[in-house]
Amino acid sequence: MKANIHPKYNSIQIKCSCGASFTSGSTQDNIAVDICSKCHPFFTGEMRFVDTMGRVEKYKAKQAGALAEPKKKKNRGASQTGPQTLSDIRASS
Repeated sequence: MKANIHPKYNSIQIKCSCGASFTSGSTQDNIAVDICSKCHPFFTGEMRFVDTMGRVEKYKAKQAGALAEPKKKKNRGASQTGPQTLSDIRASS
C-alpha cells in the first residue's frame, strides 16, 4: 500500500432518530440515520407507518411525475417585439 493516500478509518457512533446508537467503523466523522433495526417495522413486528421514502420510491414518484405532465413548449413567436416577416421590414422603412 502507498503511504499517506488512504483516508483515516475511525471507530464512530452511528445515531438513529429513535435514540438508539451503535458503534461501527467509517471514514466519516459521524453518521445519523432515520431508521435502524431497533425501530424499523420489519424487524420489530409493529404495524406503524414510516413516513420516510426510500431511494426507489423517490425515483418512481419522480418518473411518474415526469410521465404525467408533458412539458409545455414556449411560444417564442409571441415574445418577439420586432417585425415578424420580411414584408413587415420593407413596409416599415
